[in-house]
Amino acid sequence: MNTGSDDPGEVAVAADSARTDRPEAGQETGREAERGLGSRAPEFVKARRLLHLSWQVGVFVVGLAVVGAGIVMLPLPGPGWVVIFGGMAIWATEFVWAQLVLRWTKRKVTEAAHRALDPKVRRRNITLTVIGLVIIGVLAGIYLWKFGLVMPWKIKDQ
Repeated sequence: MNTGSDDPGEVAVAADSARTDRPEAGQETGREAERGLGSRAPEFVKARRLLHLSWQVGVFVVGLAVVGAGIVMLPLPGPGWVVIFGGMAIWATEFVWAQLVLRWTKRKVTEAAHRALDPKVRRRNITLTVIGLVIIGVLAGIYLWKFGLVMPWKIKDQ
């Protein structure tokens, strides 16, 4: 992403057209003031280019390890998506692209949560869940009627 400057310590700020009620400079609402995009590294790190580059490499490697662990947890037991978003949050402390992805994800999750609270959507979801459970119950009943229930330790050697 081109921020228009290669000077260390500069923070890229993205225009957010959805927010028109921002307070004037120096004023702060009850909410925490929204921070600009860019590095959250300490100032002494940003002041030295080699140290800042090393910091970014370290943040990337740690974030990659956390995201990798989350990907491994997707098919295995564990909170895979939570860990993946944790790794994205680690990356977002240093990289603008990760901050934008995290903001988009938060917005989509919030929208989905609001849609899920809609009474029509809730009724539809409950109806589909009940229909699915009935179908699974019928299929399980047919299987048990046809083949019976045989415990693995009672299977005779053939």
